[in-house]
Amino acid sequence: MNTVELFENERATGYNQFVETWIPNYTYFLERLPKLLSETKGSDLLVVGCGTGNEIEKFVKAPKRWNLTGVDPSPDMIKQASEKLQTYDNVTLREGLVSDLPTDKKYDAATLLLVLHFLDDNGNKLNLLKDIADRLVSGAPFVLLDITGDRNQIKQNLQVLRLLLPDGLEQEQVSSRLNRIEKELHAVSEERLSALCQEAGFEPPLRFFQSSIYMGWLTRKK
Repeated sequence: MNTVELFENERATGYNQFVETWIPNYTYFLERLPKLLSETKGSDLLVVGCGTGNEIEKFVKAPKRWNLTGVDPSPDMIKQASEKLQTYDNVTLREGLVSDLPTDKKYDAATLLLVLHFLDDNGNKLNLLKDIADRLVSGAPFVLLDITGDRNQIKQNLQVLRLLLPDGLEQEQVSSRLNRIEKELHAVSEERLSALCQEAGFEPPLRFFQSSIYMGWLTRKK
Protein backbone atom coordinates (compact mmCIF):
# COMPACT_ATOMS: atom_id res chain seq x y z
CA MET A 1 0.00 0.00 0.00
CA ASN A 2 1.32 3.44 -0.91
CA THR A 3 2.14 5.95 1.79
CA VAL A 4 0.30 9.14 0.85
CA GLU A 5 0.56 12.71 2.02
CA LEU A 6 -2.82 14.16 2.97
CA PHE A 7 -3.68 17.83 2.54
CA GLU A 8 -6.16 18.64 5.30
CA ASN A 9 -7.63 21.58 7.22
CA GLU A 10 -5.71 24.85 6.66
CA ARG A 11 -3.29 23.13 4.30
CA ALA A 12 -6.15 22.10 2.04
CA THR A 13 -7.93 25.45 2.32
CA GLY A 14 -4.84 27.40 1.26
CA TYR A 15 -3.74 24.97 -1.46
CA ASN A 16 -4.78 27.05 -4.47
CA GLN A 17 -3.01 30.16 -3.27
CA PHE A 18 0.02 28.08 -2.34
CA VAL A 19 0.53 26.51 -5.77
CA GLU A 20 -0.01 29.80 -7.59
CA THR A 21 2.63 31.40 -5.37
CA TRP A 22 5.22 28.65 -5.51
CA ILE A 23 4.88 27.28 -9.05
CA PRO A 24 5.74 29.88 -11.69
CA ASN A 25 3.49 29.51 -14.77
CA TYR A 26 1.18 27.07 -12.95
CA THR A 27 -1.91 28.78 -14.38
CA TYR A 28 -0.39 28.76 -17.87
CA PHE A 29 0.26 25.02 -17.58
CA LEU A 30 -3.29 24.25 -16.42
CA GLU A 31 -4.97 26.39 -19.06
CA ARG A 32 -3.16 24.56 -21.85
CA LEU A 33 -3.55 21.08 -20.42
CA PRO A 34 -6.89 20.40 -22.18
CA LYS A 35 -5.37 21.51 -25.49
CA LEU A 36 -2.48 19.12 -24.96
CA LEU A 37 -4.94 16.21 -24.72
CA SER A 38 -7.50 17.52 -27.22
CA GLU A 39 -6.65 14.91 -29.87
CA THR A 40 -7.23 11.97 -27.52
CA LYS A 41 -9.52 9.47 -29.27
CA GLY A 42 -11.73 8.69 -26.29
CA SER A 43 -13.19 11.00 -23.67
CA ASP A 44 -12.72 9.21 -20.30
CA LEU A 45 -10.06 11.07 -18.31
CA LEU A 46 -8.56 9.97 -14.98
CA VAL A 47 -7.25 12.82 -12.82
CA VAL A 48 -5.02 11.36 -10.11
CA GLY A 49 -4.44 13.51 -7.04
CA CYS A 50 -7.19 15.84 -8.24
CA GLY A 51 -6.92 18.02 -5.12
CA THR A 52 -9.33 20.94 -5.18
CA GLY A 53 -10.24 20.20 -8.79
CA ASN A 54 -8.07 22.80 -10.51
CA GLU A 55 -7.29 20.80 -13.64
CA ILE A 56 -10.77 19.26 -13.77
CA GLU A 57 -12.19 22.78 -13.85
CA LYS A 58 -10.14 23.50 -16.98
CA PHE A 59 -11.32 20.30 -18.69
CA VAL A 60 -15.03 20.86 -18.04
CA LYS A 61 -14.73 24.23 -19.78
CA ALA A 62 -12.80 22.88 -22.77
CA PRO A 63 -14.40 22.50 -26.24
CA LYS A 64 -14.06 18.69 -26.05
CA ARG A 65 -16.56 17.09 -23.68
CA TRP A 66 -14.75 14.84 -21.23
CA ASN A 67 -16.04 12.29 -18.74
CA LEU A 68 -13.85 13.06 -15.75
CA THR A 69 -12.97 10.91 -12.76
CA GLY A 70 -10.94 12.61 -10.04
CA VAL A 71 -9.39 10.64 -7.19
CA ASP A 72 -7.65 12.02 -4.10
CA PRO A 73 -6.98 10.56 -0.63
CA SER A 74 -7.77 13.81 1.22
CA PRO A 75 -11.41 14.27 2.35
CA ASP A 76 -10.90 18.03 2.67
CA MET A 77 -9.56 18.35 -0.87
CA ILE A 78 -12.38 16.23 -2.29
CA LYS A 79 -14.88 18.37 -0.40
CA GLN A 80 -13.50 21.55 -1.97
CA ALA A 81 -13.49 19.95 -5.42
CA SER A 82 -17.09 18.78 -4.95
CA GLU A 83 -18.25 22.27 -4.05
CA LYS A 84 -16.43 23.76 -7.04
CA LEU A 85 -17.67 21.17 -9.56
CA GLN A 86 -21.12 20.23 -8.26
CA THR A 87 -22.98 21.65 -11.28
CA TYR A 88 -21.19 19.40 -13.80
CA ASP A 89 -22.80 16.05 -14.60
CA ASN A 90 -19.67 14.71 -16.32
CA VAL A 91 -17.48 14.78 -13.18
CA THR A 92 -17.10 11.91 -10.69
CA LEU A 93 -14.98 12.44 -7.58
CA ARG A 94 -13.68 9.61 -5.43
CA GLU A 95 -11.95 9.85 -2.06
CA GLY A 96 -9.19 7.27 -1.93
CA LEU A 97 -6.33 5.85 -3.98
CA VAL A 98 -6.00 4.83 -7.61
CA SER A 99 -5.64 1.25 -6.37
CA ASP A 100 -9.20 1.51 -5.02
CA LEU A 101 -10.58 1.99 -8.54
CA PRO A 102 -11.79 -1.09 -10.42
CA THR A 103 -9.38 -2.37 -13.06
CA ASP A 104 -12.13 -3.32 -15.51
CA LYS A 105 -12.81 0.37 -16.19
CA LYS A 106 -10.21 1.69 -18.64
CA TYR A 107 -9.56 5.40 -19.21
CA ASP A 108 -8.47 7.11 -22.42
CA ALA A 109 -6.03 9.53 -20.75
CA ALA A 110 -4.69 10.44 -17.30
CA THR A 111 -2.96 13.24 -15.43
CA LEU A 112 -0.75 13.17 -12.35
CA LEU A 113 0.18 16.67 -11.22
CA LEU A 114 2.33 17.48 -8.19
CA VAL A 115 2.01 14.05 -6.53
CA LEU A 116 5.06 11.86 -7.18
CA HIS A 117 7.52 13.98 -5.19
CA PHE A 118 5.59 13.15 -2.01
CA LEU A 119 6.20 9.41 -2.51
CA ASP A 120 9.43 7.69 -1.58
CA ASP A 121 11.28 5.87 -4.35
CA ASN A 122 11.09 2.61 -2.41
CA GLY A 123 8.39 1.08 -4.59
CA ASN A 124 5.72 3.66 -3.81
CA LYS A 125 6.35 5.78 -6.90
CA LEU A 126 6.45 2.72 -9.13
CA ASN A 127 3.32 1.21 -7.61
CA LEU A 128 1.33 4.38 -8.24
CA LEU A 129 2.49 4.58 -11.85
CA LYS A 130 1.63 0.90 -12.35
CA ASP A 131 -1.82 1.43 -10.80
CA ILE A 132 -2.45 4.22 -13.31
CA ALA A 133 -1.12 2.24 -16.27
CA ASP A 134 -3.35 -0.71 -15.33
CA ARG A 135 -6.40 1.54 -15.74
CA LEU A 136 -5.54 3.01 -19.14
CA VAL A 137 -6.22 1.78 -22.65
CA SER A 138 -3.20 1.06 -24.83
CA GLY A 139 -1.84 4.28 -26.33
CA ALA A 140 -3.54 6.52 -23.76
CA PRO A 141 -1.66 9.79 -23.17
CA PHE A 142 -0.43 10.47 -19.64
CA VAL A 143 0.68 13.91 -18.40
CA LEU A 144 2.83 14.43 -15.32
CA LEU A 145 3.97 17.59 -13.56
CA ASP A 146 6.44 17.13 -10.75
CA ILE A 147 9.53 18.37 -8.98
CA THR A 148 12.32 16.67 -10.92
CA GLY A 149 16.10 16.62 -10.83
CA ASP A 150 19.13 15.14 -9.13
CA ARG A 151 20.43 16.75 -5.94
CA ASN A 152 22.65 19.29 -7.72
CA GLN A 153 20.01 20.19 -10.31
CA ILE A 154 17.38 20.76 -7.62
CA LYS A 155 19.77 22.90 -5.58
CA GLN A 156 20.56 25.16 -8.54
CA ASN A 157 16.96 25.44 -9.69
CA LEU A 158 15.83 26.35 -6.17
CA GLN A 159 18.06 29.41 -6.45
CA VAL A 160 16.20 30.31 -9.64
CA LEU A 161 12.85 29.65 -7.97
CA ARG A 162 13.72 32.05 -5.16
CA LEU A 163 14.19 34.81 -7.75
CA LEU A 164 10.84 34.03 -9.40
CA LEU A 165 8.72 34.12 -6.25
CA PRO A 166 6.27 37.02 -5.74
CA ASP A 167 7.43 40.04 -3.78
CA GLY A 168 6.35 40.40 -0.17
CA LEU A 169 6.86 36.84 1.07
CA GLU A 170 8.47 36.47 4.48
CA GLN A 171 12.06 35.39 3.93
CA GLU A 172 11.93 32.97 6.85
CA GLN A 173 8.95 31.25 5.22
CA VAL A 174 10.73 31.18 1.86
CA SER A 175 13.89 29.65 3.34
CA SER A 176 11.88 27.07 5.27
CA ARG A 177 9.94 26.02 2.17
CA LEU A 178 13.04 25.82 -0.04
CA ASN A 179 14.77 23.73 2.61
CA ARG A 180 11.79 21.37 2.79
CA ILE A 181 11.83 20.91 -0.98
CA GLU A 182 15.56 20.15 -0.97
CA LYS A 183 15.72 17.98 2.15
CA GLU A 184 12.29 16.41 2.79
CA LEU A 185 10.55 15.76 -0.53
CA HIS A 186 11.37 12.81 -2.75
CA ALA A 187 12.31 14.20 -6.15
CA VAL A 188 14.14 11.93 -8.57
CA SER A 189 16.34 12.65 -11.56
CA GLU A 190 14.98 12.87 -15.08
CA GLU A 191 16.66 9.56 -15.87
CA ARG A 192 15.05 7.86 -12.90
CA LEU A 193 11.62 9.27 -13.72
CA SER A 194 11.93 7.94 -17.25
CA ALA A 195 12.98 4.51 -15.96
CA LEU A 196 10.04 4.40 -13.53
CA CYS A 197 7.56 5.30 -16.26
CA GLN A 198 8.91 2.62 -18.59
CA GLU A 199 8.94 -0.04 -15.89
CA ALA A 200 5.32 0.84 -15.07
CA GLY A 201 4.24 0.27 -18.66
CA PHE A 202 4.62 3.65 -20.37
CA GLU A 203 6.71 4.85 -23.28
CA PRO A 204 9.81 6.98 -22.53
CA PRO A 205 8.38 10.32 -21.35
CA LEU A 206 8.96 13.57 -23.22
CA ARG A 207 9.76 16.68 -21.16
CA PHE A 208 7.71 19.49 -22.70
CA PHE A 209 7.59 22.01 -19.85
CA GLN A 210 9.90 23.34 -17.17
CA SER A 211 9.60 26.17 -14.67
CA SER A 212 12.56 26.07 -12.26
CA ILE A 213 12.24 22.77 -10.32
CA TYR A 214 8.88 21.80 -11.85
CA MET A 215 8.90 19.72 -15.03
CA GLY A 216 6.01 18.58 -17.19
CA TRP A 217 6.15 15.24 -19.00
CA LEU A 218 4.06 13.55 -21.68
CA THR A 219 4.06 9.81 -22.28
CA ARG A 220 1.68 7.05 -23.43
CA LYS A 221 0.57 3.68 -22.16
CA LYS A 222 2.36 0.93 -24.10
